[in-house]
Amino acid sequence: MLARSDKIDTRQTAGSGHTLSNITELFSTLNLPDEELAAAQAAAEQFPLKLPRRLLSSIPAGELNHPLLRQFLPHREELDTHDGYLTDPLAETNAQVAPGLLHKYHGRVLLITTAACAVHCRYCFRRHYPYSESAGNEDDWESALEYIRQDVEIREVILSGGDPLSLSDRRLKLLIRKLETIPHLHSLRIHSRTAALFPERITDTLVQLLADSRLQPVMVLHVNHADELNEACRRAMAKLASQGVILLNQSVLLAGVNDHIDTLTTLSRTLLEHRVIPYYLHLPDRVEATAHFAVTQQRGESLIAEMQRQLPGYLVPKLVVEIPHRPGKTVIA
Repeated sequence: MLARSDKIDTRQTAGSGHTLSNITELFSTLNLPDEELAAAQAAAEQFPLKLPRRLLSSIPAGELNHPLLRQFLPHREELDTHDGYLTDPLAETNAQVAPGLLHKYHGRVLLITTAACAVHCRYCFRRHYPYSESAGNEDDWESALEYIRQDVEIREVILSGGDPLSLSDRRLKLLIRKLETIPHLHSLRIHSRTAALFPERITDTLVQLLADSRLQPVMVLHVNHADELNEACRRAMAKLASQGVILLNQSVLLAGVNDHIDTLTTLSRTLLEHRVIPYYLHLPDRVEATAHFAVTQQRGESLIAEMQRQLPGYLVPKLVVEIPHRPGKTVIA
């Protein structure tokens, strides 16, 4: 089991009051079937529950398989084993070139800035990642930065985690200012689930930090269902967009969550209302304990073909899969 830190800077990121982490409370609040409680508790021992409380009002009582709840509720199927499902399906540990720094693709590197997330998505491809041995932090960013300085072909740094917005604005500023001193860097990409689920994290200080950076800021949200978005998200994204931050979204195609044409078209249209362009639709990674989310490539291709019939091209994400050791994500459709 991974050694994943739950320490988040609660001054600026969702604290315990915004996140539900008690299985018994969740079952009581949503009147979920008692016979599923023990299995959910067992699954949570492997990967704890962390669900945004604001989503609870959108989940009808008793609906164990509601698409919002399904993304966060520990499930009995996580306890099953399946051939071909691995703890490190993307071979990320083989791509580490410095503490917390992954160099998988030409011209860009990914910095795992923190182990902390404000939420725990049950399909997370890093749910087994050995953060305690591998993740970077404020004390050892220097070795990652030195690697970036030495490779002049690196033009973009991707901040990931965990969730980089689990860091305080102060720590993000410290890191970004150091990256700005590297002359061959041109863009800064931030991948965040927190940005949409906890839009209060998009502070004026953060927006100004990105606006003032000499690096072109790109924020990639992770939204799987339109009901994850609300008016506060719309205002937060408008602040970012008004300051020149490019906003993209990547979703994971998940059985029982968004593997339906109406769900996907509604998501794309809602993202546009939030000034966000759909970017990628990922087939699920084959991560241990996540087989119940699997969607076939054929089903994904069919959904994309139907989206192309119903939507303008810029609202149709690319259907992709990540295959270890390839020089980029593999575009299927």
